[in-house]
Amino acid sequence: MSLATGVFKLAAVTLLLAGGALNADAAYADDGFPFGFEMTLDAAPQPGSKRLPTLQIGDNGAATLELWCKGGRGQFSVAGNTVIFVAGPLENTTCPPARAQADDELLAALSEAATWKRQGDLVSFIGTRPLRFRINTD
Repeated sequence: MSLATGVFKLAAVTLLLAGGALNADAAYADDGFPFGFEMTLDAAPQPGSKRLPTLQIGDNGAATLELWCKGGRGQFSVAGNTVIFVAGPLENTTCPPARAQADDELLAALSEAATWKRQGDLVSFIGTRPLRFRINTD
């Protein structure tokens, strides 16, 4: 195979993959990943607290997390229905052991999520422990 033929085939494959990615983006346009939105965990409050964990995800995937009692930053990377979340350092706060453990478990579940799906205002992160968040619309 000549160099020119190899380059042509590589260019063709690149165009096909790019076209597939554009079609995938179009399929998610109505129910795309909630960049630029704040979401609240769809769960009951912890005993003795009314606070619910929230995620605010910027347009570039930078996330601000306010968990049961801890807070911090992280980064989401999304390609199609695949998601990768990398947590940054959390602030050290004094909180009851049960809430601290719930924060650690929530962070671990987000970090282990491999895929996501959205149905209207509900966003699910699917991994070893599925999580569901509601997009804040008010």
